[in-house]
Amino acid sequence: MDLFGQLTTHDFGEVHVARDQASGLRAIVAIHDTRLGPALGGCRFLHYDREESALVDALRLARGMTYKAALAGIDHGGGKSVLLRPRGHFDRVALFRAFGRFIDALGGHYITAEDSGTSLEDMEVVRGVTRHVTGVSPQNGGSGDPSPFTALGVRRGIEACVKHRLGRSDLEGLHVAVQGVGHVGYF
Repeated sequence: MDLFGQLTTHDFGEVHVARDQASGLRAIVAIHDTRLGPALGGCRFLHYDREESALVDALRLARGMTYKAALAGIDHGGGKSVLLRPRGHFDRVALFRAFGRFIDALGGHYITAEDSGTSLEDMEVVRGVTRHVTGVSPQNGGSGDPSPFTALGVRRGIEACVKHRLGRSDLEGLHVAVQGVGHVGYF
């Protein structure tokens, strides 16, 4: 794998990796840009066939988060974390505690949140180790599950595409295929 080539292709500055043998943690944090503030982006917890696939996923998603934050006018840069899900049995709480320590060691340079394969409960575990996490329970001062808001963003994106391509402002009678219906697709 050509690491620096990947960084150049995705216009990057930083990639951090961590491994914790006791919990099985293998994590990548990609920080695309921090000119507007600390990098913000969700934590994916998925099976990857190859480590390179996990790295490319983190890089491309972090870059997207930079643009998303800039368009939303928030004082954050773009980042993304990817945890390579262990095969077989593992202690989820121990793994997310180890991840929280990794995030804490970055000193606020990156703030993590829920994403594919992670939950509000996982972010609560991370919160027990670091304050550099969002998307935790509203009872603990957080914003809760981001899925309804992400779903609304997907809906607005579909509407914008229909308006651009078909010149219509409604979706009546149209069929839209959504791949990978999870938490976001439910809403």
